[in-house]
Amino acid sequence: MNKATQPALDRFFLGLQVFAVFLIGVMLSACAAKPNPDDPANAPHVAVVKVERRDIASDLEIASEFLPYQEIDVFAKVSGYIQKLYVDWGTHVKQGQLLAVLEIPELQQQIDEDQAAVRGSEHDLSRFREELSRNESMYSVAHITYSRIADVQKTQPGLVAQEEIDEAQGKDLQASANVSAAKDSLASAEQSLAAAKAALEKDRALYAYARITAPFDGVVTQVNAYTGALLPAGTSTSNGGLGLCHLSQNNLLRLVIPVPERAVGDIHLGSSVAIRVSTINDTFEGKIVRFSGQIDNQTRTMHTEVEVPNPKYVLVPGMYASVRIPLHSATNVLTVPLQAVRATGNDDGTVLVVNNANRIERRAVKLGLQSADFYEVISGLSENEKVIFGEQNQYKDGELVSPSDAGPAPAPQE
Repeated sequence: MNKATQPALDRFFLGLQVFAVFLIGVMLSACAAKPNPDDPANAPHVAVVKVERRDIASDLEIASEFLPYQEIDVFAKVSGYIQKLYVDWGTHVKQGQLLAVLEIPELQQQIDEDQAAVRGSEHDLSRFREELSRNESMYSVAHITYSRIADVQKTQPGLVAQEEIDEAQGKDLQASANVSAAKDSLASAEQSLAAAKAALEKDRALYAYARITAPFDGVVTQVNAYTGALLPAGTSTSNGGLGLCHLSQNNLLRLVIPVPERAVGDIHLGSSVAIRVSTINDTFEGKIVRFSGQIDNQTRTMHTEVEVPNPKYVLVPGMYASVRIPLHSATNVLTVPLQAVRATGNDDGTVLVVNNANRIERRAVKLGLQSADFYEVISGLSENEKVIFGEQNQYKDGELVSPSDAGPAPAPQE
């Protein structure tokens, strides 16, 4: 080694020694400053809640849309021009109230023709009755005459000529045939009169449809034709036009609820449900009135309908509502807030219990009913034990903590 490089190497090794001594000093200082986890002064603060007994209930909440109880397009039975219109958009009508009157001149003319046909049939009927009466009289005379001559011939043969007897018998038979013919004509006239009256009643019934009335109490939500417009008959298969108006029954509304399969067994006819309408910030009461009784294979839900009275028309079809259906309830059971439980499935979960020594115990619990805010605890906890409220991942089993009350538990929802 060159004598000139020896001082440089000595200085390098001296520097390494100094750095090593400095590093050891820093590490010793750090170890000396690390807090003691068993020192209560260094324990982390945690929010805890007590395991308490309370009444809880499980609800099913589903959003749905209000529908009219019934709604129809009002069509005309017969085609005609609107002579008078009595409704407009938003008109409230009662059952039987007049909506419009149609002008149907060809149908009025047909009624006039029917009336003339009835009068003609009545005249024919009267004439045939008179003819029958006359023929019956003639038959009566002819029959009496023939009977007398026949009796004389029996008692005094040869007194009356056979020619006279034959002539009287022929008149009797002719008169009888005339009576039969008159009866047939009378029966035909009666049938003609009945047909004429039936045609008249039919056309009168059709003409009555010129007055279009409301089939139920409702609101006119749309008008499609106005005064002077031609309204086609709603029975025509070739009719592509709209009806007079659209009528909705809004004093009673319905909500269609797709109830999940798990809740089907808890749906009962007549049960009351709470209905929250956020747009008007109000709650209403409805009743379950019908359900399909079959689960849809595609959605795994059951069609269920709720009726909601709407006498003041506060609610409007098309509004969205949140329906809360009560399912299960439990009284005086052990409960913990949802935020204190880490659910692991199959009604199992874990909680972090803070024991009397303020140390954490990770404990498995069996869960029961779940409400909007609480779990029912079937096993694993005792009343008045304290559990950590919130996230569990940051704490370790056996860790010393400083517990503080998380505040009052949320009140059960009404």
